[in-house]
Amino acid sequence: MIGTLVPLQEAGGQSNVVIVVAAIIAVGIGAQVIADRFQVPSVLFLILAGVAMGPEGFDVIHFAPDTLSAIVGISVAIIVFEGAFHLKLDKVRTAPNAALKLVTIGAAIAFLATSAAVHFLLDAAWDISLLIGALLVATGPTVITPILEVVPVRDRVAAAMEVEGIVNDVTAAILAIVVFKGVTAERLENVQFLSLFFERLGAGLIVGGVVALVLWYLFEHVDLSRGSAPQSARLLTLAGAIVAYAAANTIAKEAGVAAAATAGILLGNADVPYEEQIEEFKGDMTLIVLSFVFIALAAQIEFSTLAEVGWRGLVVVVLVGLVIRPALAWISTAGDRFTRNERLFVGLVGPRGIIPASVATLFALELQTLAADTNNPVYAAEADLLLGTVFLTILLTVVFQGGLARRIAEALDVLPMRVLIVGGGRVGLALAERLEDRGENVVIVDDRKESIENARELGYTVHQGDGTNSEVLADAGADHAKSVIAATGNDDANLLIAQLAESKFGVDRVIARVNEPTNVDAFEDLGVETVSSSLATAWAIDNRIERPALSNWMTELGRSGDVQEIEVTAEDLTGQTIDDLDDEIPNGAIIALVSRNGDSHIPDPEFTLEYGDHLTVIGRNEAVETALERWHPHD
Repeated sequence: MIGTLVPLQEAGGQSNVVIVVAAIIAVGIGAQVIADRFQVPSVLFLILAGVAMGPEGFDVIHFAPDTLSAIVGISVAIIVFEGAFHLKLDKVRTAPNAALKLVTIGAAIAFLATSAAVHFLLDAAWDISLLIGALLVATGPTVITPILEVVPVRDRVAAAMEVEGIVNDVTAAILAIVVFKGVTAERLENVQFLSLFFERLGAGLIVGGVVALVLWYLFEHVDLSRGSAPQSARLLTLAGAIVAYAAANTIAKEAGVAAAATAGILLGNADVPYEEQIEEFKGDMTLIVLSFVFIALAAQIEFSTLAEVGWRGLVVVVLVGLVIRPALAWISTAGDRFTRNERLFVGLVGPRGIIPASVATLFALELQTLAADTNNPVYAAEADLLLGTVFLTILLTVVFQGGLARRIAEALDVLPMRVLIVGGGRVGLALAERLEDRGENVVIVDDRKESIENARELGYTVHQGDGTNSEVLADAGADHAKSVIAATGNDDANLLIAQLAESKFGVDRVIARVNEPTNVDAFEDLGVETVSSSLATAWAIDNRIERPALSNWMTELGRSGDVQEIEVTAEDLTGQTIDDLDDEIPNGAIIALVSRNGDSHIPDPEFTLEYGDHLTVIGRNEAVETALERWHPHD
């Protein structure tokens, strides 16, 4: 039962309001800082903090049901709006099929399979089983976004998970309220489920669209204020998110989530003025309300309620996290350029977030009220079952799937380094194909419509803009890039791009394409690593004439064979001979070259390695990968 939801004034007077709110915000911000320090999703610490401040800990958080409902509702509006505002259509295009299937086929599988698991394992009636199944469809931006901040997977993987989180939050909230009508109705079949669902979804879409249109008009056509236009834009956006939620909820209960999401997506993709300032402000606001609502809801957890679902409840959670989720993810990501390990990652990382927690809490309160009004203990038992199953799922999925997300990603090797290719022409696309085949996270930057459309049709992540602009490079991810390749057909542009990448963003590796051979010296005098298009073509033709077998094999690099170079930094490699390493290399790979102080040569078996040497390993893909994994295993 929810024993702590009592009026705050009864628990110690009005002065306690300020103390409790201040304590929640302080603890929440502290949890965010700790999470950032240890590179763990913040929701894990927020839930633990909430439990510690609830009846199972210090028991200092007490809210009246109406107060908690209002706080959670407004907080959800801000959180969902902010997540939707950041969801750019350019990013969605990197994995449109997977995203669509996750919010349709995947959501249907999650709903039906989870409902069946609850019904048969917990011996629950179908109506309450369907309600729990509906709520556990949602993952949500509250848990997915913090995970993706510390687990930099490929853009297509992140896009699919973000779209799923935002859309399924809406789906789960509306589906749950529709099913709840059935739970509280005398006869389940009397409830018009489809009409109720689409009525709320339609109300949310219309209200959200109207709010987004009004805000866009104000930003584009009204002089907000001369001295503080960015501030006015931020405040109007915040007000818009709350108004959209409240207006839609007034029309149809739980339509507010759909309205907030719709307004956020439309406004975030409308190229409105002061977009960067709005994103920063909304991000800070979301951190505060996210901290508040997660702690406030986690503080309602009582271990006795969780214990009532018993070991069968644990089996349900295991099925949800390790069977149902992986199955729906595997089906939804088939045929969309996802690697096997990326599909496994999506399946193993799907923690439940704020929508299941908030809606389950509010429904449990209504069921308890019904139990008291009708003197029917069935409603009270269903409230406990609802809370116990949903919160147990949230707790365990957040702890294991959220808390271990980075470890899961490292174990599955789905953390590629970002490579920016500025220039989406023939050279840029050919290079992108090879790098993608090798597992790199490639982002193409271009401002030509035809090149952008062509690259997107081939499935590449494209950031639209002029690569000689530092803001464009920053938005494309140059701050976190391992390499930047300036591959345009303009030498002046390539030189500027290379200099920006090195001086402003400190990129480890910057390579520029030189189209005019006479410019090579000028590039190298400025410290820019270059590849001359003319010389590279001449070398390729010469290799084709003199070394046809090698030329053919080099063309297949990254497919049938591979060449990789590693730097000797590990202590267990320093002091070893080539003969020692040969014993560790699997069949199909050899150490072809050793480079020391800029000089490269084919090593003798007795050659002893020193710190900083570079080894070139050549052979079959899997053999080279195994050799590198032995010498440079993942942390």
